[in-house]
Amino acid sequence: MKKRILGVVGSPRKKGNTDVLVSRILAGAKSEGAKTDHLYLKNKVINPCNGCHTCWKGKDCNKKDDMNRFYPKIIQSDILILGTPVYWYGPTAMMKGFIDRFVYFNCPEHRVKIRGKSVVIVIPFEENDIKTAAPVVEFFKRCLNYLEMDLAGEIIVPGVTKPGEVRSNQTMMEKAFQLGVQLTK
Repeated sequence: MKKRILGVVGSPRKKGNTDVLVSRILAGAKSEGAKTDHLYLKNKVINPCNGCHTCWKGKDCNKKDDMNRFYPKIIQSDILILGTPVYWYGPTAMMKGFIDRFVYFNCPEHRVKIRGKSVVIVIPFEENDIKTAAPVVEFFKRCLNYLEMDLAGEIIVPGVTKPGEVRSNQTMMEKAFQLGVQLTK
């Protein structure tokens, strides 16, 4: 059975470093027959959770926004790739809002829909110190652990500023492609 992989780009730059890396992982997976899909959070409406607890009762989220269209894509996927650059030592507001709405999966009726799914995180950033990404990595690890999802891989690339600059880092481009291949196994 073909794996279904959803790449989520939480960067405001289409064809920026985050997009390039997520796309490269998806290309590796697609080369092995995986069914892939891209989700760009830029210009999507994801309202903040207001703690109404409707979803905690096993019901659909009552927000009328794009996130309700994304839940089926998340649920149908075997693997998620979550990409965000580092903004002020955290994920972008787009990615944070997206993850905040994973509160939908808190109740037992919804948790079974994502429990055990694999996730890859992609984090490019401007600074050269690898420790700059540590708070973002920790954020994802804690969220995934709570949601009972598995961290299947990380692509962390320091020192990239200009849109698409990561393409010149052949080592990282190959690592991303090979990770995509490995995800299909």
